[in-house]
Amino acid sequence: MIDSFIPAPDTQRQMREALGLFATGVTVVTCMTPRGPMGITVNSFTSVSMDPPLILWCPAKASRRHDAMASASNFALHIMGEDQDEVALGFTRTAEAFEGFDWITSDKDVPLIENCPARFECHIRDRIDAGDHTVIIGHVDRVTTTPATPRVFMAGNWGNFLHQD
Repeated sequence: MIDSFIPAPDTQRQMREALGLFATGVTVVTCMTPRGPMGITVNSFTSVSMDPPLILWCPAKASRRHDAMASASNFALHIMGEDQDEVALGFTRTAEAFEGFDWITSDKDVPLIENCPARFECHIRDRIDAGDHTVIIGHVDRVTTTPATPRVFMAGNWGNFLHQD
């Protein structure tokens, strides 16, 4: 059955379900805040530019972490691996989920999760008001990769992408 609707407050659930049909990676963004290291699990991440190297992510303004994350001058975005579900789930529950896994602090005082398929260390270039979210554009200062399988999120489920050689 084909379903068509106009996005509105009473169709937000349908809108969320339709957007959920787009597979994304599972990422955790970390930064240092006045109250200490903070992290948040996000799927609103994309590449913006190769020259200069830019990425973006979008925290929800309704999040209690929004103001601290959006005002940080530096952050790290971690693409999570299939063996890092507990780390990613931890940051869906609390901003301070740094116990139980390996992490270090960068030379810019940003918490860095280790052993991720990819990690992007950034300084904030732009903050753009975008409805109920803020678009944060980061200039990538350093990239670290590890041979690991990334975690994928789609339609409310986590999984893996199977590729054929």
